[in-house]
Amino acid sequence: MRAQASVLHLDLDAFFAAVEQRDKPSLRGKPVVVGGIGGRGVVSTASYEARAYGVRSAMSTREARARCPHAAYLSGRFDAYRATSAAVMGLLRSCSPLVEPLSLDEAFVDLAQARLADLDVATVTAFAEELRASVREATGGLTASVGVASSKFVAKVASDLEKPDGLVVVPPGTEQDLLRPMHVSVIPGVGPATVERLRRVGVHTIADLQQISEDELVRMLGKAHGHLLHDLAFARDDRQVEAQRETKSVSVEGTYEQDLTDRKLMESLLTRQAADVARRLRKNGMSGRTVTIKVRLYDFTTLNRSATLPSPTDDEAVVARLARRLLEDLDTSGGVRLLGVGVSGLADWVQEELFGHEDDDPEADDIAEPPAPDQAGAAVPPPADPPADPTGGYRPGMDVVHDEHGRGWVWGSGKGVVTVRFETAETPVGPVRSFAVGDPALTRWQHPPPDEMPTDP
Repeated sequence: MRAQASVLHLDLDAFFAAVEQRDKPSLRGKPVVVGGIGGRGVVSTASYEARAYGVRSAMSTREARARCPHAAYLSGRFDAYRATSAAVMGLLRSCSPLVEPLSLDEAFVDLAQARLADLDVATVTAFAEELRASVREATGGLTASVGVASSKFVAKVASDLEKPDGLVVVPPGTEQDLLRPMHVSVIPGVGPATVERLRRVGVHTIADLQQISEDELVRMLGKAHGHLLHDLAFARDDRQVEAQRETKSVSVEGTYEQDLTDRKLMESLLTRQAADVARRLRKNGMSGRTVTIKVRLYDFTTLNRSATLPSPTDDEAVVARLARRLLEDLDTSGGVRLLGVGVSGLADWVQEELFGHEDDDPEADDIAEPPAPDQAGAAVPPPADPPADPTGGYRPGMDVVHDEHGRGWVWGSGKGVVTVRFETAETPVGPVRSFAVGDPALTRWQHPPPDEMPTDP
């Protein structure tokens, strides 16, 4: 434990959805859901307007649509999220040389290495306020919630207390006073299964947990988990902020509010993460041979499984297929709180995939729609050659540009027609126009890449 509140945790609020609302004036103040848009899709992020209807991350898109049918459902724009994240991480590194990103939208900052006159509570509070204002300016209006405390654990807990757009500084010596009334689930690694075990012995709050001896916790939960919970219950956490090292892999991972138990849902999430990793590889002209999945179980046990290809790849179908195969060997029946996919063994060239291209598992595809019935109600058999995509590859939320109308985003597509709303972050709410998907005047617009290479979130 540090003597001063010198660990800062910053978390961008509803990050993906906030970027979409920033760049799409017509969606500001309205419910927005980012993730898979098809029947088997999964919610990645929901705006606070959508959360008011019970929509949350890792929920199936089908359930989200039932709860909030009037929300805007967007497929996501990773380039825009990554560029915004790079701006924020650059700002943090300008404040302190010790910045530890946890994902695109959150990071720890070591204020002991920042250029501050002292680490008094008033000083770090003023610094954090200025930092939040700087983030808002650097990102074009996005808000961040910040916690400052004497340890990583308490700083992260503090950043969640007044979301969105909140700031909580925990004065040294008051950490246990803050934690005692809280439910035990605020502790990392305490998922539904652990909560139930603790409930059976009358433990609901951290104050209750403090009454349980360390030996008893070890007997109940295992050595590593028992010791960890006992330490964190008393706010003991001496982990240091670790500066980012040279990138040796590209990875994407997500932590979920509720433990995942549905294998199909996990496979769908891995497929989407594999697509994000592959896009980042291609964007930077790189490929990799080793595919790794990271699975953190309900009890905070973290498992990593890898497979190595005979040649480098940047193909999302290959990465996704290997990731799903690796998951098959793991027992996830108790619940999973974190999933991740990474590619390492990076190279700056790509050889054609030696295995050929199998069709992706149709159950993992959250874009394609089933064949439409004919007028008699019977399913139309597939032709010998696959038909052209009736959406033209245009997905809701995608950035586009038109020779006459300028930049906009895809409002919807299908049956050979794409509908676009022409507006950007710098314009007022724009008009809506429809075009044939093959209109040569309409093309995708690529977000300018950030200056730095991708890093492991």
